[in-house]
Formats: sequence, C-alpha cells, structure tokens
Amino acid sequence: MNNYQELKIWNKSMDLVVQVYALTKSLPEEERFGLISQLKRCSISIPSNIAEGAGRNSEKDFIRFLSIANGSTTELETQLILTNRLGFFVINEIEKLLNLCSEIKKMNFALQRSLKSS
Repeated sequence: MNNYQELKIWNKSMDLVVQVYALTKSLPEEERFGLISQLKRCSISIPSNIAEGAGRNSEKDFIRFLSIANGSTTELETQLILTNRLGFFVINEIEKLLNLCSEIKKMNFALQRSLKSS
C-alpha cells in the first residue's frame, strides 16, 4: 500500500503535527530541549510510522508500524496532559488535540483490524 497520502489517518496525523507545532510556540523557551522537543518528535512519529508501514511489502509489517504509531499517539496524549499538569496550558487549550489523538487511535485500531481480516 504505497498510496499512504490518501489514507485519512495519515492526513489527520499530519494535521495533528501542524497543531502541535503551533501549540509548542507558546511554551517557555527553557522547555525547548525538553517538552517541546518531545512533543514535536512523538507527533512527527505518528504519520511517519504510518507512511513507513504503508511502504513495506507486507500487511504484517504495516500492522507493526501502525502499532508503533499508536504508541506515539499515546505518548503525545501523555505529554499534552503533562503540559496541563505543569500549568503551561489549561485543559481547554489542549482538548482539541486530545480529541484528535483519540480519533487517530480509533482509526488506527480500525485499520489494523481491517488489515488482519483481509
């Protein structure tokens, strides 16, 4: 499946990366090598792993990379919640991103299930 750019999950994940980058601009400069770097890296990992898995030669490999992408999505959720707990953002400021993460995870599970049954 090399047409990963047509996958809704990949496109939503790319939108998520853009939103995370916008959010991190509001974080304090001293978080540049900490939380900012982590937020950016795990958000980038989501569409990257979806694309890499789609570019592999087997559905088994694709499912494995989707699983990695799901782990990165969960990691991102955790870091977003941490920004709230640390007082950088109120929950309303990150709720849209958390909802998008949840939607991406549901899409991920559905895609994995679809690949396993085919």
